[in-house]
Amino acid sequence: MELSNLKPAKGSTHKDGKRVGRGQASGKGGTATRGHNGAKSRSGYSKKLGFEGGQMPIQRRVPKFGFTNINRKEYQGINIDTLQQLVDDKKIKDTIDFETLMSLGLAGKNEMVKILGRGELKAKLKVSAHKFTASAKEAIEAAGGEVVTL
Repeated sequence: MELSNLKPAKGSTHKDGKRVGRGQASGKGGTATRGHNGAKSRSGYSKKLGFEGGQMPIQRRVPKFGFTNINRKEYQGINIDTLQQLVDDKKIKDTIDFETLMSLGLAGKNEMVKILGRGELKAKLKVSAHKFTASAKEAIEAAGGEVVTL
């Protein structure tokens, strides 16, 4: 051990960082590293979300238009050809209800299902859903199936 490689014991020293703004004598007084004037030099400053330095923020520059109906009901659409594909893949036999659609990943537990009329249905199915298009209802009944509205 020599004077050139002396070190304090591990954990005995720690740096707490600069103590700024504690008077001129500390050498870190005055502006306390904050620079001169402006919002950032003041206490309690916090930049607001979307603040662009006083320039008109984008959410105020962009024009607003249209109307959003708060009572709108969103439906998860499932086409007739998808149902026929499930029958072909032997995933369903004769009935399709909401639980089956959920287990197959075609609808979420909080979604409402609407059967749409794209494609053709050959299988005789009993289909339960929240809504049906007129063409889908017609196609299911033409195939000898049954339509049940939830």
